[in-house]
Amino acid sequence: MQITGSVVAVTGAANGIGAALARRFSAEGARLVILADLDEDGVRGIAASIAAEGGCAVATACDVAREADVRAIAELAKAEAGPIDLFCSNAGIMVTGDPMSPDADWQSAWNVNVMAHVYAARAVLPDMLARGSGYLLNTCSAAGLLTSLGAAPYAASKHAAVAFSEWLAITYGPRGIGVSALCPMVVRTKMIEDAIASGAGGAVSSGGAMLEPDLVAGQVVEALAEQRFLILTHPETQQFAERKIADVDRWIGGMQKFAAQTNGET
Repeated sequence: MQITGSVVAVTGAANGIGAALARRFSAEGARLVILADLDEDGVRGIAASIAAEGGCAVATACDVAREADVRAIAELAKAEAGPIDLFCSNAGIMVTGDPMSPDADWQSAWNVNVMAHVYAARAVLPDMLARGSGYLLNTCSAAGLLTSLGAAPYAASKHAAVAFSEWLAITYGPRGIGVSALCPMVVRTKMIEDAIASGAGGAVSSGGAMLEPDLVAGQVVEALAEQRFLILTHPETQQFAERKIADVDRWIGGMQKFAAQTNGET
């Protein structure tokens, strides 16, 4: 994926990884970056800062749980600069809880963390397939490869996000469509900070240093150039995932002990 001259869309772009991606894509020479988020004031501010640095950015309000809003991003791109070359389906939500949590919590996690990727694919794949090129970048999570203590809806939905991304890559890769799954571990984002502030620290993937979003954006640009499917921000994710695959029962046993320690159990 070559960013220079491309039309890029980023959801969840008002802060954190999304904002960092939008700024970096502009710096890399994107022809247009569309920033979408529920926080319209936030994305307008990021778009203005990009424009002040000589880039071209357009901000729009978007609820990624609504397919019409996601389709509107694709239509906005066509009106402003042409079809989207790279769609970064980045928006996500942390939903803590367990099987007893309300259906509404589970549905929210599913709608934002999974269906938003489906809506993005529906919105841009027809044009991408017609021209035989395009790229889908789905922000999943290290939790989609491992788990997230105290957050069953989050862990389950992020696993589904990785699985859907794999399916896209297998199905459409031979037709010229690139697909990557960004699986960050601990990055300084509003979602992570809010989870910690609310006392839901156990829901945050443990291990590895807290990275800054700008560093992650650089990792993403490098991975896109290499068309790597898995984009891991921390080497620990690879190590943990390999241990899990090598011996799932042992890994679960270790996680059970870790969960007990986290909960203050003996």
